[in-house]
Parts: sequence; structure tokens; C-alpha cells
Amino acid sequence: MAWRSFVAMGDSFTEGLNDAYPDGTFRGWADLVATRLAVDSGPDFGYANLAVRGKVMHQIVDEQLSPTLAMRPDLVSIAAGGNDALRVRVDPHALVRGLDAVVRRVRDTGADVLLFRFADVTVNLPAILGRRAAVLNDGARSIARRHGCHLVDLFADDAFRHPHMWSADRLHLSPAGHRRVAGQVLNVLGVGVTEDWMLVPPAPEPTPWLLARSADLRWAREHLAPWVGRHLLGHSSGELVTPKRPELMPIGMTE
Repeated sequence: MAWRSFVAMGDSFTEGLNDAYPDGTFRGWADLVATRLAVDSGPDFGYANLAVRGKVMHQIVDEQLSPTLAMRPDLVSIAAGGNDALRVRVDPHALVRGLDAVVRRVRDTGADVLLFRFADVTVNLPAILGRRAAVLNDGARSIARRHGCHLVDLFADDAFRHPHMWSADRLHLSPAGHRRVAGQVLNVLGVGVTEDWMLVPPAPEPTPWLLARSADLRWAREHLAPWVGRHLLGHSSGELVTPKRPELMPIGMTE
């Protein structure tokens, strides 16, 4: 099937954090997927990316759902809940119910929907986050079955246990990670994928204990402490960020 338009909803995962173009703006898996889909669809293919880093579920719904419905795209990706899962007081089952409502509204327009089971973040982050993520992943699978969505199962992909797939902050994907996600998405959609995107380097040798603890301390100082500080003050990394592609446009065009 050749989709004529694609809208990506979500947070930093979909915005493309840490996969930079030469000018410093972010690319990410959604841009890569859109570029490949445009090959089959032609020059009139439209792509919008509404994702903004730091957004939680209710913000994604409030800020991105109505514009998405108004554009009436053929294909919509929805990836949400990751930032909610980082918070101490969160009901992951309520997040699943919210996601179900969003998917229902998008599917009612006739659009195809992409959902995700997120990669196993317990490789890098505390197990408590893993338990919350498990509820979200199980919910995404159930929603996909119920509404006939395409499900991209990153959790089942052991390649994401490789440190090369993650950036230095241990939370966002590296450029290689974004390419791997793009490859998984295109495979699920039945579209040809660049084989290089699916390559994973050999696993590195175990890090000596002292060096590993030193790296943990550096990570806590450079990434964890600033995150905690922002959230204690009620701030988000996406407060002043606007969507990079707020309207459907041909690939290669930006506002």
C-alpha cells in the first residue's frame, strides 16, 4: 500500500532527539520512515511531525490530536506515555485507557495507526520504570488487536539491549537506534528497508566495575540531576519547543 500522508504524534522518541541533521535540528526514525514512504507515494506525499520532547500523555492528546484529525492523514503514528512512566505518581492503566480513546478517534477517520511496544529500558534505568512500561506495552498490544493497528514490537528486539542503540543520557535513542526503529516500522508496514539500518555491532566487552561506577556517577551528574531539578521546579525540556513539522508538507520542505 502507498500511503499519501503521514502524521507522527508523540514526544522526544518521535521528535528524533539525539539524531541530528548537519544543521543541528533533529531527524529521527519518523523522518526516515517518511522519506522512504515518499519513494512509493511520489512527490505529493505529505508528512507532519507534531512530536515535542517532554510531553506527557494528556499534553499529546490536548495539543496534537485535533491537528492530526484535521489533516486527515492516511497513516498516523502514536507513541506516548514514556514521560508519564518516569513520574512517581502515575497510573499506567489510566494511560492505556487514554491511549485507547485516542486510537479509536484516529481509526474512526479511516487512517491506519502505528503503535509501539517500547524497548526494554531496564537495561539503562530503574526496574520500577520497567514495571510501568510493561503495563503500557501490554496495553499497546491489546489496543492494536482491538482496533486493527500496526504494532511495532521494539520490546521483543534484543538489539535494543546493546548500548550502541542509546545516547549518553541512557533514555533517548542514538542515531543507530533511530535507524533500527525506522527499519522495524518499515518492516511492519511491508515496505522495503535499508539493510544497514538493521545492523547491530558486536556486543562490547564488560566494563570493569570501577569504570562502570564512574560512568554511572558522570551520568547522574550530567543527565539525571538536571532532569530532577527541572521536574522539582515543574519545568519540562519541551516548554519552549514547537513541532518541527506542524503541517503536512512534501519531504524536504520545512516552514
